[in-house]
Amino acid sequence: MNRSSRLLLPALLTGAVSLFSAGPKPSAAPKGPLPKGNCAVCGMYVANFPDWAAVVTFKDNAQAWFDGPKDLFTYLLDLKHYAAKRNSSDILSVQVKDYYGLKHIDGQKAFYVLGSDVMGPMGKELVPFATEASARDFLKDHRGQRVLPFQEITSQTMKSLE
Repeated sequence: MNRSSRLLLPALLTGAVSLFSAGPKPSAAPKGPLPKGNCAVCGMYVANFPDWAAVVTFKDNAQAWFDGPKDLFTYLLDLKHYAAKRNSSDILSVQVKDYYGLKHIDGQKAFYVLGSDVMGPMGKELVPFATEASARDFLKDHRGQRVLPFQEITSQTMKSLE
């Protein structure tokens, strides 16, 4: 084995180990136009609300689209009602639109402002942000009540938006 082969082999093995141990990767943010379909919760036409559109992508690449984060959480918190044959382990990714950047971000890492003066497609809304700092700035500017990470949004949170 020559010198370059001895250097290349460990690098290849390291890459192969990390490839197989990393597990499935969430799909990239949705690209292109919004689907010509309806919100999986309320039935409103998603493409009419591009700045609020959210999506759940399942491991089989099926997707459920929403006109905003409020309906996304309504769906996720009652998955058996909206998608009886699915469970949370089937979910590959959750994407929401960052309010300021208007780009899809990882909804499970996002921060949501509750109780602001900004209305979404369904009225009171959970306004998503990529960073907690952006969410806190928005909270001050728009009289929000709280900043919540994904994991702290509950059925009780959703009731406060009714």
